[in-house]
Amino acid sequence: MTAAKRPARRTAKPKPEPTPCPDCQTGQVSESFKVGTRSKRESSDRQEALCLTCFGTGQAPD
Repeated sequence: MTAAKRPARRTAKPKPEPTPCPDCQTGQVSESFKVGTRSKRESSDRQEALCLTCFGTGQAPD
């Protein structure tokens, strides 16, 4: 009786590199904000916010 041959093992295909988000590249964007009670003047400071295009992943949506 002959031994049964096993099929050759397949290697996994490499996953393509994810493309970065066109708006942020990191998942966060810098936004200005308004301060004051009635006149709401624009502040010179910036605050970090979640990117709404990629929802903070830094990868382009499919």
